[in-house]
Amino acid sequence: MDRILVTGGTGYIGSHTVVELQQAGYKVVIIDNLSNSSRDVVDGIERITGVRPDFVEGDCTDMETLIKLFADYKDIKGIINFAASKAVGESVSKPILYYRNNLVTLLNLLELMDSNGVKGMVFSSSCTVYGEPDENPVTEKAPIKKATSPYGNTKQISEEIISDVINAGASFKSVILRYFNPVGAHPSAEIGELPNGVPQNLIPYLTQTAIGIRNELSVFGDDYDTPDGSCIRDYINVVDLAKAHVIAVERMLQDKSENKIEIFNLGTGQGVSVLELINVFEEATGVKVPHRIVGRRAGDIEKVWADPLYANEVLGWKATSTLADTMRSAWAWQKRLRERGIM
Repeated sequence: MDRILVTGGTGYIGSHTVVELQQAGYKVVIIDNLSNSSRDVVDGIERITGVRPDFVEGDCTDMETLIKLFADYKDIKGIINFAASKAVGESVSKPILYYRNNLVTLLNLLELMDSNGVKGMVFSSSCTVYGEPDENPVTEKAPIKKATSPYGNTKQISEEIISDVINAGASFKSVILRYFNPVGAHPSAEIGELPNGVPQNLIPYLTQTAIGIRNELSVFGDDYDTPDGSCIRDYINVVDLAKAHVIAVERMLQDKSENKIEIFNLGTGQGVSVLELINVFEEATGVKVPHRIVGRRAGDIEKVWADPLYANEVLGWKATSTLADTMRSAWAWQKRLRERGIM
């Protein structure tokens, strides 16, 4: 089978995607600078699949590192690019970090693809490109709004860069996947979401609060125009999400793409508020989550959820996991970390 380069492959979504790629028979090489992950993740991938992916510790913003990687692995046929900083709130306070990391990485990869015979890139984008949408659910034809955060802006700019490069005559293709909110963990509890330091995302903070590491979970705002006043998102199981990347890779490498650039929304089609999510977690696990309402957070969108019909029909992918099962998987992962003395 073909070899796939997974940048950011020890990260949350990246590691789950490596599992699905290997289980589908692909050879994988990971590059990751471990800025928000751990080398131990490679062990977890091996325990699940029985195959240890090749791992290169390196930073994709360093062109020389990437040149050496392609020299060492001359059989890379596809790239899945997860190498990016991803926290909305942090991006507001550290915009230069986000622009440098997210954009330079992409530029370096695109520059090297043609000369190394890479047939396509699956790009990890985000529903943040839609900004505060005019209507929900959101289709791929919804207008791209002014970004509400530097993180969202890097995704908008990245999509434009990919489009410009391919339209300028590059030989490769791209499938751009706009995620809604990935949550949960692998059912084996061997891998899951474990950011370094204080979590910037909701679920790891929630599970760390539930197990007693954090005192309480902050719910940012209860005065939004939603049924309970808290923000609404489309929460998608990370394994369901990972499987979409394998389908996208196959689509590119087998020349099934309808266009050189394809864009798909990945979500469940269900909007769930933060307070509803807390309730689902508590009911699914029987564990209470101490939480309190605080002020709104800069850069947050009020409500957004996907219309996944295009991905369902054209990509041939659909989210199948229930939110309750997804919350149970996140809790099983948190308990596994406690057993290992990690968290």
